[in-house]
Amino acid sequence: MSSSILTLGPYKHRKDLTRESVLSKYEILGYIAAGTYGKVYKAQGKLKEKRKNEEDSIPSKLYAIKKFKIESNIKPNLMDNEVINYTGISQSAIREMSLCKELNHKNVINLIDIILENKSIYMILEYCEHDLLQIIHYHSHPEVKPIPIKNVKSLVWQILNGVLYLHKNWIFHRDLKPANIMVTESGVVKIGDLGLARKFNNPLQSLYTGDKVVVTIWYRAPELLMGARYYTPAIDLWAVGCILAELLSLRPIFKGEEAKFDINNKKTVPFQKNQFLKIIDILGIPNSTNWPSLSKYPEYYSFQQMVAGNSNLNTTNNLLNWYKLIGGNNKACFNLLQDLLHYDPNKRVTADNALVHDFFSEQPKTLIDNAFDGLNLKYPKRRIFTDDNDIISNSGRKVFNDSRKKVRQI
Repeated sequence: MSSSILTLGPYKHRKDLTRESVLSKYEILGYIAAGTYGKVYKAQGKLKEKRKNEEDSIPSKLYAIKKFKIESNIKPNLMDNEVINYTGISQSAIREMSLCKELNHKNVINLIDIILENKSIYMILEYCEHDLLQIIHYHSHPEVKPIPIKNVKSLVWQILNGVLYLHKNWIFHRDLKPANIMVTESGVVKIGDLGLARKFNNPLQSLYTGDKVVVTIWYRAPELLMGARYYTPAIDLWAVGCILAELLSLRPIFKGEEAKFDINNKKTVPFQKNQFLKIIDILGIPNSTNWPSLSKYPEYYSFQQMVAGNSNLNTTNNLLNWYKLIGGNNKACFNLLQDLLHYDPNKRVTADNALVHDFFSEQPKTLIDNAFDGLNLKYPKRRIFTDDNDIISNSGRKVFNDSRKKVRQI
């Protein structure tokens, strides 16, 4: 046995001790959200040294730390003890990290660092105090306070600007929705959560093969509902159209119920009939005139059955009526909405053409880079939770353990 093998263990231990840990660089203030991927924490950078002739309370930057769950399975061994086998990190986490390392744009969330510690991976991201879901909720509760059209204009322009950057770099997001659109306190929009994002240049196989279901149901484009095996960045523009409609009406425009997978056949994706019906209610039944390739999609038979079984379906496009019903009166805004919500992905406006749409050049003018320009209100800061934390240092120390402090704002 070589000496290099004998010293590998001690070398790795020494390396681990010298590597900077999450807790040595950041103070964890609480967690913002939790999901199947793990948790996102709000953190504050630790200052290495205090500046001379300044007060002790020097402000330090805020960060969002995304901790991915450890992929593992537990099996009993012959001695009836549990043995944990680590199976690695999820595919979506690998994609998100690899893509974020290459991206650099003012309207896409910025990756600061990646830290590997205690078999866990942490993405250190710039922190944004708001997201569109939170902003929409503020404007709709407890009483309705419409978002001024010039602020809607800035929000949507910045989203499109970030989407264009992604598409120019052969990336589509595949999960654009209000909860994934961050906004800084200075009104700069940042597209976040690239867990479902994929590069689409020269794919070796159908994107459907790797990810049969993409985009949260309310923002899922018609071609995806029709089972498209190959699709284009137009799916992101449909989602932007849904977001624009939600900013105007303060509620989702197509709020359907997702059909769940059959527990006995999880390989077959169910046809999303309810969601399609919600779209038809406003846009009418698609046909070979407004969507020439409709009959070529895998779910065309299911679509025909749905139409045949509902004799009272809306046959005409009622988007203009919907727009007037919510109080919309800006013609250019409606035209952009219509361009984004075409059934046919080939007719849907692209991100670069949308950015030069008349809606953004007409009055009222707005500061494109400040979505809060002229707003006489202050959005509440994110709630953070301090009842549970699973960031542990190499010494086994947790950051906070006071379960009495369940929610706070910082």
